[in-house]
Amino acid sequence: MTTTRRQDEIVEAALGLLDERGADAVSLRAVADRLGVRLNTVSWHVKTKARLLELMADVILADLSLDDLPDDWEQRIREITRRYRGALLAHRDGARIVAGTYAAERHTLRTAEAMVACLLSGGLPERDAAWACWVLVYFTLGLTQEEQGASELADTLAEAVSPHAHPALTRVFGHLAGGTFAERHDFGLDLIVRSLRTGASAGPAWEPARTPGGDGR
Repeated sequence: MTTTRRQDEIVEAALGLLDERGADAVSLRAVADRLGVRLNTVSWHVKTKARLLELMADVILADLSLDDLPDDWEQRIREITRRYRGALLAHRDGARIVAGTYAAERHTLRTAEAMVACLLSGGLPERDAAWACWVLVYFTLGLTQEEQGASELADTLAEAVSPHAHPALTRVFGHLAGGTFAERHDFGLDLIVRSLRTGASAGPAWEPARTPGGDGR
């Protein structure tokens, strides 16, 4: 059996553990037990748990299809981002795994390439296209992590929010846990894309503050 094939089997076993028992259950030893092999066999092929998580994160994005996307850049970036969310949701704790890694791997780079190419085609300056890609990814990862970890959000908020201490939150309370996560994701996408549309027509959307003798950081 080739090294690549064995590594693929290890990642597949790890994803099986993830789907059945969640992210906390994933370890090199648990994967070895699942495959019926020694721990050092798994360690030889993936080296560390961090590397295993990177490989898992990349495979999570493998099923993200980039076929049949809209021609219009705004609709295309919305659809890619929705499909990105769908790929995360296809695995238990998928967003947590992807958010906890920086996988410069084939499927991850393919997704980022598609997003940045789309943003550039819409006329965004290069820096804005790069940073907008991060904004879309971070927003989607954060919201999807909340979705996958959500329990009784409304009950938890109801116990914590008081009209006296939190008048603004009390005023909008019905909306804090209202709507579906898909609706919230579309709402956020709409805000982001509308801002990007303005940036595409007006040039760079933001410049760092400069201080005398400083470097803007």
